[in-house]
Amino acid sequence: MPRRLRFSAAAAYRHLREADPVLAALIDAHGPYRPRPAMDHYESLLRTILFQQLNGTAAATIRDRWLALYGDRYPTPPELLATTDEAFRGAGVSRQKAGYMRDVAEHILAGALDLPALESLPDDEVVGQITAVKGLGEWSAHMFLMFQLGRPDVMPVGDFGVRNGMRVAYRLPAMPTPAEAREIGAKWAPYRSVGSWYMWRAADTVVPS
Repeated sequence: MPRRLRFSAAAAYRHLREADPVLAALIDAHGPYRPRPAMDHYESLLRTILFQQLNGTAAATIRDRWLALYGDRYPTPPELLATTDEAFRGAGVSRQKAGYMRDVAEHILAGALDLPALESLPDDEVVGQITAVKGLGEWSAHMFLMFQLGRPDVMPVGDFGVRNGMRVAYRLPAMPTPAEAREIGAKWAPYRSVGSWYMWRAADTVVPS
């Protein structure tokens, strides 16, 4: 069951319809904004790392093998740090990704990444804390803001699907650059997360998870 939005969907639709006739048509075509449900913040960051640069099926297989090491659940930070390189490798997790996940655990145990506190921080401070962890860049932080924290005004210009959706929806001759995508989405503020979601729909791509 999707969680309740933290902002007014009706207000978002009203603004986006008035600001952009292309989005008005997409809202009519694809129906209500349906972001994927949030999961545990810590688990979501580990999942993000596991799924990097892999197709969904392969990543899910590796995730399930890795979770089996801990009784089919995500490990606590101390459990993760106690996991050997051999165990990671046996589950199909690369040395690089194992290092990234250890860095998440270390940041949490050191208090450098206070996940509950992120709920009340401004977007730019959330980005700063998440990108301080190895393996988590701006795209990861934007996905966290949109889907974990439910922030309404995130513009993930580094996302291929959003930019491809713009190419399709606005009938552009080529994929827009991040700077061009930012300019296209400027009029969606303060509901750029919602506008971006409809770009995924326009390109008929899967919303990142």
